[in-house]
Amino acid sequence: AETTKAMAHGLDPAETGTTAAPHAGAAGSIEYWFSILNQLIVLIASIALVAASLVLTYSVIVRYFLHISTDWQDEMSVFLIIGAVFMSSAAIQARRGHVAIEAISSMLPPRANRVRLLIVDILSLLFCGFFAWKSWILLEEAWVENFHSGSTWGPPLWVPYSLMTFGMMLLTLQILLQVAGAFMGRRMPA
Repeated sequence: AETTKAMAHGLDPAETGTTAAPHAGAAGSIEYWFSILNQLIVLIASIALVAASLVLTYSVIVRYFLHISTDWQDEMSVFLIIGAVFMSSAAIQARRGHVAIEAISSMLPPRANRVRLLIVDILSLLFCGFFAWKSWILLEEAWVENFHSGSTWGPPLWVPYSLMTFGMMLLTLQILLQVAGAFMGRRMPA
């Protein structure tokens, strides 16, 4: 009953004290190492968000009090935020923490909700896989053509494109693990 209640509210049963059985064998090992990678990425993404706020705060203080123009802070903070958002998306997906509409899940019986989640996961897998593929193409183009931003600072664009690409690859892999777990009979958190 507690798991059903948690699923209806979109909470991961692991966060409510009830856990799904881990996969055995290679699947369990992949999930284990992927969860450690996700924890590390979330820590780095948190530091990147704090760094972005410090960069922007520095920029405001320097411009206001010292009347010094800074031309790098906007792009630096955007790069840090892009990295934090894309790289941490797999960790958020692992917890099912992305924005979801709970009205449908609360009306459906648990079995129908699991089918709905599986369909959404398969569609998300297709979309994220396509996005990751297109990101690779964009990254390769930026690397080969040596693209830089149009600002006076002019950092290379392969930096944010690589963060976007690897973040989307991790998200695609996370969704693939969840879909595989569903087909292996593992209960999926809502």
